[in-house]
Amino acid sequence: MKIPSPCFVLDERKLIHNLQVIDKVQKKAGVEIILAFKGFAMWSSFPILKKYIGGATASSLNEAKLCNEEMRTKSHTYCVAFSDEEFDEIISLSSYVTFNSLSQYKKFVDRVPTDVSIGLRINPEWSDVETDLYNPSSPVSRLGITKENLEELPDRVEGLHFHVLCESDSYALEKVLISVEKRFGVFLSQIKWINMGGGHLMTREGYNVNHLIKILSRFKDKHELNVILEPGSAFAWNTGDLHTTVLDIVENGGKKTAIFDGSFTCHMPDCLEMPYRPKLDAGSDEQIEKWHPYRLGGVSCLAGDYLDDYWFRNPLSVGDSIIFKDMIHYTMVKTSTFNGVKHPSIGILRENKKFELVKKFGYNDFKDRLS
Repeated sequence: MKIPSPCFVLDERKLIHNLQVIDKVQKKAGVEIILAFKGFAMWSSFPILKKYIGGATASSLNEAKLCNEEMRTKSHTYCVAFSDEEFDEIISLSSYVTFNSLSQYKKFVDRVPTDVSIGLRINPEWSDVETDLYNPSSPVSRLGITKENLEELPDRVEGLHFHVLCESDSYALEKVLISVEKRFGVFLSQIKWINMGGGHLMTREGYNVNHLIKILSRFKDKHELNVILEPGSAFAWNTGDLHTTVLDIVENGGKKTAIFDGSFTCHMPDCLEMPYRPKLDAGSDEQIEKWHPYRLGGVSCLAGDYLDDYWFRNPLSVGDSIIFKDMIHYTMVKTSTFNGVKHPSIGILRENKKFELVKKFGYNDFKDRLS
């Protein structure tokens, strides 16, 4: 079957490779690694994931429902703030619940059944993340409790949770753990589990997996705790691309723009928010002498829906394919239908290299989001 355009395409072989790395870490370190839906929630791939992991973390009622329906297990649930209207349903779908603040804990603790383990999110106040948009470790962050506000552990709290990394290495985690021990070490003998959140990009080429296993094992044994990690990017890192097609070539002011049947603001928002420049399957994001430069522009009416120059060996023409690399993690979960722009189809390139179309979007998908 021909791949439609635009289309997110997950490569099953690459996903399995990542899962094997993740499985190695959890088995050798004796920890539990679960999937963070906020980074990757392509549930048509869950039958593959469930061969390697046993759970997922949810940050909303919708994600908790997805975990129960498609992972077939209750979720580890953390929300920045729970609402009265949704809390009881969320708890019925959860095996763990983590509160972001002491006020939320006090408001809801009596509504948590005894078979649901309660945790608190803490802020270690250290991170290697330099982009403020993705860094929750500021002393004034709204995410997590700082040491100055946590004098003692409240009743029924069995775990602590932190999340301050983003596409980080094991050495960054090692420094976070030093900060956790410094600020919250007094509580580590009083809890049963610690959730180290996400941002552990153990499937990236060059990541020191053995060092990660070492520090996780050491921390686990030292404090006699169950250790949980919940990466999102690590599962889907470099597992798939966004296939698009050139619709037009516009030239103004000596600048050529190749307009493709996708959109940065609708389909790849991190490219504008981060900003992040994706690699291309054929083409370079760095200047190459004698190659042809083009600005790449999406089809939305946002003036800034473009990325400046990419270089191509040959001049682009209408109908040419442009494939954006590594567009599965933290991309599909952020898409929108702004302007009514067509949402990319979703497909899987199976191990036998045959393409399977999983989902195609139409008018009703756009309309039903609005009323």
